[in-house]
Amino acid sequence: MSGRAVFLDRDGVLNASVVRAGKPYPPARAAELEILPGVAAALAGLKAAGFRLLVVTNQPDVGRGTQTRAEVDAIHARMRAELPALDAIYSCFHDDVDHCACRKPRPGMILDAAREWDVDPRASYMVGDRWRDTDAGAAAGCKTVFIDRKYDERQPQAVDATVTSLADAAAWILGVTS
Repeated sequence: MSGRAVFLDRDGVLNASVVRAGKPYPPARAAELEILPGVAAALAGLKAAGFRLLVVTNQPDVGRGTQTRAEVDAIHARMRAELPALDAIYSCFHDDVDHCACRKPRPGMILDAAREWDVDPRASYMVGDRWRDTDAGAAAGCKTVFIDRKYDERQPQAVDATVTSLADAAAWILGVTS
């Protein structure tokens, strides 16, 4: 494996999460998708530096029956149209982490994407806004960047950097790799 990537969580990193009672939730429909400020420019800078941009997202509402796969696909189609720098989007639709290798905090999605794109996880970064994201990145061998959205939930234990936006994450990554 020779390439490098920035693995990105979706909700809270690329697009706004719907926050209820301090907890983040995904948009329910493509019409609700709101790309966060500075995301397109941050992705363009990472892409220009030679990174693959691979989204790895848990979407357990499909497994729970509260959202359809078609709606998630529509959200991703709109995301790809608005953020053309993205190379691919990987989703885990499972609700049960105990019987699933791909649901974060397990590293399955990252490792699968790394194989498909000939990426070395040790030369790559995982950017997320929840402990599951950074734990998955660390388990895959990536450096981890936590976007702290101040959610009312468990915080990550060990990360390489803590920032407040994808723009700040990109600046940190580019500063480390330049």
